[in-house]
Amino acid sequence: MKEEVAKILLKLEAVKIRPWNPFKFTSGMISPIYIDNRYVISFPKERKQIVDYLMQLIDEKNLEFDVIAGVATAGIHWAAWLAARCNKPMIYIRGKTKGHGRQNQVEGKLEPGQKVLVIEDHISTGGSAIIAVDAIRDANCVVNDCIAITTYEFEKAKTAFSETKCNIYTLTDFTSLIEMASDDGIIDSADKDLVLKWNKDALNWAKHNNIV
Repeated sequence: MKEEVAKILLKLEAVKIRPWNPFKFTSGMISPIYIDNRYVISFPKERKQIVDYLMQLIDEKNLEFDVIAGVATAGIHWAAWLAARCNKPMIYIRGKTKGHGRQNQVEGKLEPGQKVLVIEDHISTGGSAIIAVDAIRDANCVVNDCIAITTYEFEKAKTAFSETKCNIYTLTDFTSLIEMASDDGIIDSADKDLVLKWNKDALNWAKHNNIV
């Protein structure tokens, strides 16, 4: 699954790898890789494949849930497609409480005690997914699991999910994407070694490797 999903994302160029012309995140972090899973929604065949793999992951992990929750905004469409497949209710979680109207953070019907599966498209530090988990738990519901398409495999994210006592499962990950990019000739072996250093020390990666 990891290799097949990595292949789909690289083929569509939803994942771009540029070690010598890196991306700058809004946080200021310099990165040789950029993942935009939202791009996949424009391709019916490939998005169906991703939903199929998400369903497979749910089955393999024996995940039990009453409601599917999408993390706003990028997790909402994946949650909708999964909810339709599973014939389950769906909600979505805002990053913060709405400032008008009913001032909801949780949108949709949620009953106390229900078990909720959280859907995110990508895990970086895990912050947005954990905000969603906390909001659902504040509504007196149960969240044990979160699934996503990709992850940068940051230790910070692993620690955050562990501390919040929520399992995180992804279809593919940073390492698999870089390995597949190397196998497909998108990057050479020297660039592969350089990029693989990034998520071990992302804040200092550019400086330590003389990348402007």
